[in-house]
Amino acid sequence: MTWLRRRFQPEQIRELVLLALILGIVLFFGTQIENYFSPRTFTRISTSVAVVAIVAVGQTLVILTRNIDLSVGSIVGFTAYAVGTLLTLQNDLPPGLAVLLAVGLGAAMGAFNGLLVAYGKIPAIIVTLGTLAIYRTLLVEISGARSVVTNELPRWLVNLPPVNAFSIGELDIRLLFLVALLVVLLFQLVVSYLGWGRRLYAIGSNPDAARIAGFPAQRIVLTAFVLSGALAGLAGFVFLARFGNITVVAGLGIELESVAAAVVGGVNINGGLGSPLGAFLGAVLIDIIDNSLIRWLAISEFWRNALLGLLILLAVATDTIVMQRLRSLWARQELRLAARRLTEEKGESNRAA
Repeated sequence: MTWLRRRFQPEQIRELVLLALILGIVLFFGTQIENYFSPRTFTRISTSVAVVAIVAVGQTLVILTRNIDLSVGSIVGFTAYAVGTLLTLQNDLPPGLAVLLAVGLGAAMGAFNGLLVAYGKIPAIIVTLGTLAIYRTLLVEISGARSVVTNELPRWLVNLPPVNAFSIGELDIRLLFLVALLVVLLFQLVVSYLGWGRRLYAIGSNPDAARIAGFPAQRIVLTAFVLSGALAGLAGFVFLARFGNITVVAGLGIELESVAAAVVGGVNINGGLGSPLGAFLGAVLIDIIDNSLIRWLAISEFWRNALLGLLILLAVATDTIVMQRLRSLWARQELRLAARRLTEEKGESNRAA
């Protein structure tokens, strides 16, 4: 048990439980749905989870600072439509430039949110509820009721979704899914090893102590919102590549999915706890349940949203009841170990004297 406590913290245990839950759900649906264990099922789930996984990483960065970004769905839709429209007008636009435009546009929208929250001192839920509506209205106005259609987009974009990055046996890893994985791994390393990432946890855990310690809290919160917007912009490009046909309702509901993925993945809604990896596992779990229930029970869109709400409630309740007790137990055990080590060191010093 001592080895287990030293090796795994409560949040890591939560991620291991998520992995076990994902495996259990996959095994269950495998017994209920014919040909469930097939490369086609893996391709369907990995392709559909990419957009939400990227947005959920940005959402995690914001939630870690005790804030929330409800505008991400509108940012995804706006960037998908704006970049898609530009590509229909200029088919020879380089792919790299198109991606940078999407990321830059999303970052600018996220910066607007961040400035109002960090420097304007307006609660994040109020700011992002407002910009959710503002960005969606801007999309409706600039679209003029016109849609981006697949046959007007450049061929390289239309042919992007089925492109394989590599294969593992019979499983094909799509390029868009690999992009989502790289985003998750990059930001997992950032929050785990870089000073900026550790300050996110400090600000979310105890804002007053972080301020006294001299952390530039306003700048860090602003950066978190900028990165959330930038990742939503990248997700907008992935959304455009995946669907091709973009209307004014593009990205609608992704804000709920991203919050659900983060919370189910162990990101504490009160800030200071969680990780991009956990948010990714949460997104995978939700997508597996979503896709499987559609094939098994043919549930409607209304029941799908109700399921997301139920998962959020269960995740928050679990975090409040189970994880808090687990963290308290882990903290007490760590204090006992520290006291024992201190006693042993004093004994060794007395013997040496």
